[in-house]
Amino acid sequence: MLRGTLLYLSEQPTARSLFGGPLAKPLVRRFVAGERLAETMDAVRAINAAGMSASLDNLGESVASAADANAATAEYIGILHAIERAGADANASVKLTQLGLDIDAALAQRNIRRILAQAEQFGTFIRLDMEGSAYTDVTLQIHRDLWQRHKNVGVVIQSYLFRSEADVRAINALGARVRLCKGAYKEPASVAFPAKKDVDDNFVKLMQLLLSEGTYPGIATHDERMITATREHAARHGIASDRFEFQMLYGIRRDLQEQLVREGYRVRIYTPYGTAWYPYLMRRMAERPANMMFVLGGVLKEGRL
Repeated sequence: MLRGTLLYLSEQPTARSLFGGPLAKPLVRRFVAGERLAETMDAVRAINAAGMSASLDNLGESVASAADANAATAEYIGILHAIERAGADANASVKLTQLGLDIDAALAQRNIRRILAQAEQFGTFIRLDMEGSAYTDVTLQIHRDLWQRHKNVGVVIQSYLFRSEADVRAINALGARVRLCKGAYKEPASVAFPAKKDVDDNFVKLMQLLLSEGTYPGIATHDERMITATREHAARHGIASDRFEFQMLYGIRRDLQEQLVREGYRVRIYTPYGTAWYPYLMRRMAERPANMMFVLGGVLKEGRL
């Protein structure tokens, strides 16, 4: 019930006022690297110094105008320049609705092509984030179209959708890179597994397909059972640790991130920044409500509330 409530609130912009003031600040600081790109690059440098890679995300989703979509595109091109200037081990993740998909699919495609063209000049990779299931078909179609000319673009697959095995097999056949996650949007039972066990079982099945047949997949999870299953499958089939990477969220399970690096695994940290933090934060809480209790416990212990 708590997960459903948090996902509902993530879609209610007016509810953001409930999370203002001193309560929100430590939560936002924990999970969001900064409001501006410059301070976020400081976080990226610290991530790199700890032996991990980063994937930058300028927070924001569906925009209201072509001007907003173009501004988001310019911000992402700025991200690429910042990565290049810093010599950082980082790439970028972007949502197509932030580039204008809800306004005009052609606008979004023009904008993502601009980003990919700049990324190619710098040798940088771009990941298309996956949004709610209403966007799955169009996102995958745009990815297929882009793949014909740009090999530096990957996509995300969510294990809670029934369709995801077929999608993984199709993307593996292309040779494109997949980030596998469980999924963080509120979905109807007609398209998504309602039971957590089924989502987890499908995650393991898709992980195995990606490690055995895919191209450098990103296994995005903080669930130690999923991580153990990944390690065991790789060991059982002789899949070297440099053929895949674990991906984790900024501020979540830093201990586990560091442990994986010590054990010789590649780890990439999804590093969001910006002022549009509210929907992102609420989905992180919904994915694992213990995240909220963990951070609140630390805040109370430090006397910041």
